[in-house]
Amino acid sequence: MKILLDAMGGDKAPDANIKGAVKAINQVEAEVILIGKEEIIRGKIKEFFGKEMEEISPRLKIKNATETIEMEEQPTVAIKHKKDSSMVVGFKMLKEGEGDVFISAGNSGALLAGATLLVGRIKGIDRPALAGILPAYKSQLLLIDSGSNTNCKPINLLQFAQMSTIYLKNTYGIEKPAIGLLNIGTEETKGNELVRESYKLLKEKSEELGINFIGNVEGRDAFSGKIDAIVTDGFTGNVFLKTTEGLGKFVKRTLTESLTKNIISKICALPSLPAINRLKKAMDYKSYGGALFLGVKKPVVKAHGSSDEILFEFTIKQAEKFVQNRAVEKMIEEFEKK
Repeated sequence: MKILLDAMGGDKAPDANIKGAVKAINQVEAEVILIGKEEIIRGKIKEFFGKEMEEISPRLKIKNATETIEMEEQPTVAIKHKKDSSMVVGFKMLKEGEGDVFISAGNSGALLAGATLLVGRIKGIDRPALAGILPAYKSQLLLIDSGSNTNCKPINLLQFAQMSTIYLKNTYGIEKPAIGLLNIGTEETKGNELVRESYKLLKEKSEELGINFIGNVEGRDAFSGKIDAIVTDGFTGNVFLKTTEGLGKFVKRTLTESLTKNIISKICALPSLPAINRLKKAMDYKSYGGALFLGVKKPVVKAHGSSDEILFEFTIKQAEKFVQNRAVEKMIEEFEKK
């Protein structure tokens, strides 16, 4: 297996990307191929680890790419004109079978455009979508779309529900995943036109398509552990995702400051440290890795734009599991039956 990593994509590239790959290389069986400016990558490896890349692992390799797609660039224009960018080279390698999964923390719009134009959509899916995993009470929550399609139609949300059902069933073994529609209330009449029309379509088509649609879900109930996936448009989903991450950071920071405020707080906190550490771990979104682009013909993973080396490490390990579980192949097989 070959994991392709865009070494130049993300706010902390290439340092975090390279360090994460080195951390992960002995925890995965796959080759990890760093795509980007070879001279820079080799120099950084020597600087950080005092070794040549070949000394770290024979499974850590480089594919030279002379250009980088920046965060502020127009996605489709960048994909079409920067043929030797780390992102475009990664997509071409994936399409041509020179890799099994591609990871990037770069420009989200360019990643979606590249995945659609260069790798291709699964037949029967109008728009691929980002499926991110978040922690929930004694379980996990899949959020789709978490940021790739800011403008959607009801048919898109129906297909997001289909894809999440297939994905959760085949990858996580959830036989009848509970799928909810993110809304400002649970009543059928609540929400904007997109949500109301999507509700009607989901209610009408769910039984036929094998979707366990449980209706509208408010944000406060999303993490109850009773819902396996939340469906929404990419704009709302990304706001929901970033708010959740921010709240998690706030809770962890406030808790840490409260417990270390003075010597008495520190002493009183000692018996509770195991429980506190479990809480911190459960709320740490980094341990859930990146988001899989559901709906494209090969596995493409979007890592968080501000990913550090720990998040890259987890995302690489997660990407190997995506390939091992045949997540995309099973998606294709299911949609061919429709």
